[in-house]
Amino acid sequence: MRTLPSALAAHMASGATTLCHAWRVTRRDGLVTGFTDHDRDLAVDGVTCKAASGISGSQSTLAAGLAVTGAEVSGALSHDALSEDDLVAGLYDGASIDLLLVNWQDPGQHLLLRRGTIGEVRAQDGVFTAEIRSLSDGLNQTRGRLLSSTCDADLGDARCGVDLTLPAHGANATVVAVEGALSLRVSGLPTFEKAAFARGRARFSSGANTGFVTEVKAHLVDAEGVLLRLWQRPTFAVAEGDVIVLTAGCDKQFSTCRDRFANALNFRGFPHMPGNDFVISVAIAGEGGYDGSLLE
Repeated sequence: MRTLPSALAAHMASGATTLCHAWRVTRRDGLVTGFTDHDRDLAVDGVTCKAASGISGSQSTLAAGLAVTGAEVSGALSHDALSEDDLVAGLYDGASIDLLLVNWQDPGQHLLLRRGTIGEVRAQDGVFTAEIRSLSDGLNQTRGRLLSSTCDADLGDARCGVDLTLPAHGANATVVAVEGALSLRVSGLPTFEKAAFARGRARFSSGANTGFVTEVKAHLVDAEGVLLRLWQRPTFAVAEGDVIVLTAGCDKQFSTCRDRFANALNFRGFPHMPGNDFVISVAIAGEGGYDGSLLE
């Protein structure tokens, strides 16, 4: 049961209320922004909730289970409130969002109605629509470890132990040609074999996409030079001369960990675990398997 603050409860019981909604958004980088469906800005708990965005929320439903309930929030895109560039860059992906009921005559009287995270975001014709996922949605995600033949550590993290700051595991590449939205010809990698940066990280350090980070889908070497294919389209057009900081990738195989990174002692998988075919395999006498003696 939700307990109303005494002042807000008295206001609601008065019969004539001055209530509105406000949304407080906390991005993963720590930036906090606020929005309201009132006709003027409101200061709620030290956060200025802006009215210029024309933000509004859809009907909110609660249901048993862990499915997304379909609640949404929408509003106008603007540089003063919420820009399309920020949305496309993924700055609001996974941000936490609080829905508040506020007395606009006295913003100190407010109540937290719901808390969740921002899921799918759509932007079109100057308007954005963001899906609000409940906190229980996190229970749909895998927790703990899964036993598999491949490593479940991230390259360079504390469990892996590989030092990605070493020159052998990183380099700066310069774009020399753009062959598509996701395909870039680069220079600056003469000593690296193909696939060295596949599954690795690419961060733009110059140009219009400075700060944009994505994963490398493929690192190819052919007669024309080095070709990088990215998993995610950069926010803005890539230009020749843009510099990309590359970090090595790993395919999670034991052989790669041992031979390429000399890190076999920290391998976090189970390379000798039998697969499903082992369950249905048949022992053959004389080949190191069961010799059938118990059937005699």
